[in-house]
Amino acid sequence: MTHFIALLSRLKRHLLTTSGASRRAFPAAALKTIEATIATGEALHRAEVCLIIEPALTLTEVLQQVSARERARELFALHRVWDTEENCGVLIYVNLADHKVEIVADRAVGRLVDAGEWQALCHTMTHGFARGEFRDSVNAALQKLNALLQQHYPAQGERRNQLDNRPVLL
Repeated sequence: MTHFIALLSRLKRHLLTTSGASRRAFPAAALKTIEATIATGEALHRAEVCLIIEPALTLTEVLQQVSARERARELFALHRVWDTEENCGVLIYVNLADHKVEIVADRAVGRLVDAGEWQALCHTMTHGFARGEFRDSVNAALQKLNALLQQHYPAQGERRNQLDNRPVLL
């Protein structure tokens, strides 16, 4: 019975969280700031960062009990974050209805960064989201991520940008 109530609660959150929630949390000016933070960071390290913000899952995905982690891995593949020359893609996935943030890193970067460091970045965002500080918490997490990647995966001269720096709103 508890499982059924939890499923109904999640279903309600996903049905009520619309694309308007994404636009309110991340207006155009916030997206530009985030894009600039990603671009600035990518000049310091060799990783490619992709931010995807999704207001809610579909009814089918909720009923199939797709987790934020599963959805993040699916989007990692669909948006070809894995398809970088050095296997250095990093996806930050935000699900507004579930209040979840997931990070999926390709193998070259994933080997270098401890799981606790990824979790700390997710916590920076979810903690800020709880206070309604969407832009600021994403930027704070991106700045920490950039420093972390610069430490573990520093830039080695000029290279082309392989993933668009603009956040993706689904």
